[in-house]
Amino acid sequence: MKILIVDDEEKIRNVIREYCEASNYACSEADNGKDALKLLQEEKFDLLILDIMMPKMDGYTVLRELPKEYHVPTIILSARGEEYDILQGFDLGIDDYVTKPFSPKELIARIKAIFNRTNPTIDEYKLKTLEVNFQSRIIKIDNKKVEVTPKEFDVLTYLIKNKNIAISREQLLSNVWGYDYYGDDRTIDTHMKMLRNNLGKYRNNIKTVRGIGYKFVEDEEE
Repeated sequence: MKILIVDDEEKIRNVIREYCEASNYACSEADNGKDALKLLQEEKFDLLILDIMMPKMDGYTVLRELPKEYHVPTIILSARGEEYDILQGFDLGIDDYVTKPFSPKELIARIKAIFNRTNPTIDEYKLKTLEVNFQSRIIKIDNKKVEVTPKEFDVLTYLIKNKNIAISREQLLSNVWGYDYYGDDRTIDTHMKMLRNNLGKYRNNIKTVRGIGYKFVEDEEE
């Protein structure tokens, strides 16, 4: 997997590169938006880690200038953490938004989650007696089929493919319901309550993260 790291701070690029290479990802770098856009137009990358405020061209402009046919999974990594900035990023099609200061280990976890989501060979998840088949959209517990709504299945799939990562309600609305859905937090909480009820003894593997949203953990005591 090849990652393009774009940030005007060399120390940040070095830290990200070190952790990415330790996870066997190849890395290229750019310290401004203009050079990043040039690299993206010349090469194919599997993931883009992109700062917003940079010289020559900001991160949002880089995303807008990319040809529509060039899709690269993107994580925005920025000190700007206002709701407006985050929503603007998701409106431009990013996959994740991480605010600085950040944990390099968490960033790697988010990178792996994106690669898992975009890897078509991963079609099943198992945890003890819980089985989730993403292709057939079937959930089984103790070898018995669990009936859930299509949206509940989509929510569980998104949480599992981002396991151990706190997912905000805004991320769930954007990635499960769609960017043009005008819902609110009650929509998420209602579906989460129904999903937990349907998961029975695995209900506690979906944790509420106070002030953020939810996450799926493999150890319910976490």
